[in-house]
Amino acid sequence: MLSLVLPKGSLEKATLDLFDAADLTVRRGSDRDYHAAIDDPRVDRVRFLRPQEIPTYLEQGLFDLGLTGRDWIEETGADVVSLGELEYSKATNNPVRIVLAVPAAHPATTGADLPAGVRVSTEYPELTRKYFASVGVDAKVVPSAGATEAKVPDIVDAIIDVTETGSSLKKHGLRILEVLLTSRTELVANRAAWEDPEKRAGMEDIALLLQGAIRARGTVLLKLNVAADKLDEVLAQLPSMTSPTVTMLADGNHRAVETVVPKRGVNMLLPALRAAGARDILELPISKIVE
Repeated sequence: MLSLVLPKGSLEKATLDLFDAADLTVRRGSDRDYHAAIDDPRVDRVRFLRPQEIPTYLEQGLFDLGLTGRDWIEETGADVVSLGELEYSKATNNPVRIVLAVPAAHPATTGADLPAGVRVSTEYPELTRKYFASVGVDAKVVPSAGATEAKVPDIVDAIIDVTETGSSLKKHGLRILEVLLTSRTELVANRAAWEDPEKRAGMEDIALLLQGAIRARGTVLLKLNVAADKLDEVLAQLPSMTSPTVTMLADGNHRAVETVVPKRGVNMLLPALRAAGARDILELPISKIVE
């Protein structure tokens, strides 16, 4: 029913991992294949393309649904419908930033301090032109096909590039002057396909599964038993953001407790629960949390 386009390149592995966790496993002959399939009645075909191409092809109706970054939606100006952000990226769960960077010793403190005629290398020429027009600087935009940070200072004076951690910029002796845009991966749809009730229902189902898989990351389910007179001591050990389910057991003197907690810190939490009176403690993985 739905044609789906997924990002090829740096986001590819993280995207495949997310779809696998959402029980939407993508199957293809090899990692070099651009065509794939998902064993799900809502998905008719799957294609891999570079993320910078995806917004335009979605707008043109070549695909119904796809994943790309907010940066490429803004760069292309494509008219697409966003079903929401997906909090994952190639290295961390943090968003990427589109930044203006200059050599560390450069005297400028903002983009407006750069001189007229400044040469700026970028893979985002439209975003770059709009930015410099907004700060009143006549910049010369030099399109880049990659390795943008390596072009300073012998080819260009500054760059506008994407960064997730900033480590590559520092490695090349650059510092960030401005953040133009903060970008996450988004699930986006062709506008006409979104207006089709049947296709929209399928898109919303897929969004629900992907978001559920993301929410479950880094969490576990704890189940334990505790004597009634020790219940308050055990509950006091649980993270304050949790809302545990407490059930009376058949003997009337014990309670069963279930709660979702962050995986990080469980190594300290389990002994503390045991010391407070918890018994029969189970730690279980969670694949999805659907709200």
